[in-house]
Amino acid sequence: MDTDARREVDVAVLGAGQAGLSAAYHLRRRGFSPVAHGADGATFVVLDREDAPGGAWQHRWASLRMATVNGIHELPGFPVPPADPDAPAREVLPPYFAEYERRFDLDVQRPVAVRAVRAMDTDPRGRLLVETDRGAWSARYIVNATGTWTRPFWPHYPGQELFRGRQLHTADYVSADEFAGQRVIVVGAGVSGVQLLEEISRVATTLWMTRREPEWIEEDFDIPARVAAIAGVEERVRQGLPPGSVISVTGMHWTPWAERARDRGVLQRLPMFTRIEEDGVRMPDGSFLAADVILWATGFRPALDHLAPLRLRTPEGGFRVAESRSLDDPRVFFIGYGPSASTVGANRAGRTVAAAIAAEPVAVDA
Repeated sequence: MDTDARREVDVAVLGAGQAGLSAAYHLRRRGFSPVAHGADGATFVVLDREDAPGGAWQHRWASLRMATVNGIHELPGFPVPPADPDAPAREVLPPYFAEYERRFDLDVQRPVAVRAVRAMDTDPRGRLLVETDRGAWSARYIVNATGTWTRPFWPHYPGQELFRGRQLHTADYVSADEFAGQRVIVVGAGVSGVQLLEEISRVATTLWMTRREPEWIEEDFDIPARVAAIAGVEERVRQGLPPGSVISVTGMHWTPWAERARDRGVLQRLPMFTRIEEDGVRMPDGSFLAADVILWATGFRPALDHLAPLRLRTPEGGFRVAESRSLDDPRVFFIGYGPSASTVGANRAGRTVAAAIAAEPVAVDA
């Protein structure tokens, strides 16, 4: 990439995880070409901050196997090749992503960190400037697919800085072996929290803490339940509210690892501590629990700070989005945000966004 000159494209896709590659694939099918090809028609570029293909999959913990990957993970137009169910997902899926980029000739530019997106003038349909650490791009539309992995959420509790043990987030987790023989507090009621609780409890003493008492749902998370959950998230983001956590939308369903933890007697929830001390935590009843490690399985937040110059964030902390498009700036699309945060949702949103952009005559106005 030429770091000195500003290059022009019709569409800049920010991020090359599931959502970004889905958008690029569908743009290709709609006749858009990577700008590096020097095409005369509509063009796009995919900018990715990672050093290699694979999105967040390349950073997942080693024990996350293909058999335990949560949800659909195939990209549109090319199924995941058969893989050993016991193979680590981080070893299988990044090569699959790499082959996907090659097969569909998506010409992802990396590593490129997007610093800011801002309007180039006062025209509400004018171009947007994408500033990166490797030069700037001018685009008619932005497809934001930056995900959440780079923004782990760390709650703050009094005394947190005094703890002499280790604190880490799910994003930092490698394997249970590093906690062998220790006393580990796992904080969080999400899928990852329960899965890591079950795993770590096999080699360490674990304590599981959540803000609220979990309400386990016995019924299957069937299609009507999924539709209802997605509809709830769609309404939240339409109003500009934060999408909310996965558990707040879907409820807590029994997974194989949750059942194993229950059967082994380690799925015993405790209320959250009130403060952290040097060697452990202080509980609401005043008792003290010693700990060597606090693992924060507290989720992630959307990585959207680079959009700050556009002033799209609402006072409630969200973005007003409908059909994956900003209601406050139609030049900006969101994939992997709100109802499209799942892998299957990202695939569908990629198709929707590409169709919306291709339907506007300005998209092919050179």
